[in-house]
Amino acid sequence: MQELSHWIDGKHVKGTSGRFTDVMNPATGEVQGRVPLATVAELEAAIASAAKAQEGWAATNPQRRARVMMAFGDLINKHMDELAEIVSREHGKTLPDGRGDVQRGLEVIEVCMGAPHLLKGEFTTDGGPGIDLYSMRQPLGVVAGITPFNFPAMIPLWKMGPALACGNAMILKPSERCPMTSLRLAELLQEAGLPDGVLQVVNGDKEVVDGILDNETVQAVGFVGSTPIAQYIYGRAATNGKRAQCFGGAKNHMIIMPDADLDKAADALVGAGFGAAGERCMAISVAVPVGDKTADALIERLVPRIEKLKVGPYTAGNDVDYGPVITAQAKARINGLVSSGVEQGATLVVDGRDFSLQGYEDGFFVGPSLFDNVTAEMDIYKEEIFGPVLSQVRAKTYDDALKLVKDNPYGNGTAIYTADGDTARDFATKVNVGMVGVNFPVPVPLSYHTFGGWKKSAFGDLNQYGPDAFKFYTRTKTVTQRWFSGIKEGGEFHFKEMD
Repeated sequence: MQELSHWIDGKHVKGTSGRFTDVMNPATGEVQGRVPLATVAELEAAIASAAKAQEGWAATNPQRRARVMMAFGDLINKHMDELAEIVSREHGKTLPDGRGDVQRGLEVIEVCMGAPHLLKGEFTTDGGPGIDLYSMRQPLGVVAGITPFNFPAMIPLWKMGPALACGNAMILKPSERCPMTSLRLAELLQEAGLPDGVLQVVNGDKEVVDGILDNETVQAVGFVGSTPIAQYIYGRAATNGKRAQCFGGAKNHMIIMPDADLDKAADALVGAGFGAAGERCMAISVAVPVGDKTADALIERLVPRIEKLKVGPYTAGNDVDYGPVITAQAKARINGLVSSGVEQGATLVVDGRDFSLQGYEDGFFVGPSLFDNVTAEMDIYKEEIFGPVLSQVRAKTYDDALKLVKDNPYGNGTAIYTADGDTARDFATKVNVGMVGVNFPVPVPLSYHTFGGWKKSAFGDLNQYGPDAFKFYTRTKTVTQRWFSGIKEGGEFHFKEMD
């Protein structure tokens, strides 16, 4: 069994707290490692060291910082298979999904290679008599990233890339369930030329999170996780005067109009609903067909596709559709919610509760489940299941379907399948959700746009990656300057009127 570490000042450092938590192999249910949980004293020492390192890093010109990102991106590409295997081993994703996890993070690093352009300020000549104004973007100092288990590579890269490219130092607190990927990325960043101390990986639990939120040196916090914790972190960070961007849960709907290509819609729903065992904040968990005829036809197409899904460990090859969920507790919660759906009157069309994989009986595998006739009052609709469960909610009209999405408290992603451009434009305009797909099931924006939800899916006014990230991780300073061209006498005691 591997004993893991923190990453402090460019090297692996053993924990001193004496507290550990197990890192599981979700496919086998076995403990594969132990990760130390830091004390507040360990955290504060890492922050103090990061603050010292940040001064030199901030003084490094943006082009040289971008070159580190270039080298880092090259190393990620060279180690893609290794990183994907680490992701799959500690999370349970299939290998293709593990590569996708790394790839979507790499794409943000590629945008960070253009940081000099994104960090340019503004300039106004002759804003007044002999007066010029200019602005510059400067790093915040030490910032923190608190990342979830479901994307061990992608979301840490989303956080560290822009933060470091802007000249900040970062304290990264990865999920204690999936810490190995972040530690390997830290090694690669050092190899790429990042100075020691600029990235510190501190493993821990709530004690470390609260320590980050209360530390005066930490200027900003980025978080991804559940909505209750996102709201907690946002509130405590803001109270302590920090910037915060906190992304929470989701309940993503796909509306299927009667004119949609139902075969393509069914394919999209299966991939978006069951990929990564449903452990995605952008997973489609609710299908909303308009009209009973559409709903019946969609169910007919979904059932054979779902029944053909291959569930297994990442070691079984690239044709596995999805793997286990993260913990035994997650498996029990998902199966419990499926049972509650039956008890509350939904029609369970495909039942995945009794799924068992020969040779992996102790793994955390959950079979795919499909519900029909789900209503907004049921627990399976109200809660984010975060598992391989797809619910069909029937809508009589397009307006009913739109209202269902708008009334939901979450607003991460949504999609519509239709052949009608007017309907698609109306939906994209009116729906109160941060990311919208038109005949596209998982509308995660490309890395040079921004990722972010609305309503209870996000707290804070700036999104992840893209231009918003460079705004979040920098402060704007505006300078008003005048160079005297002649002899001036006397002081000025009022604002001069413009000529």
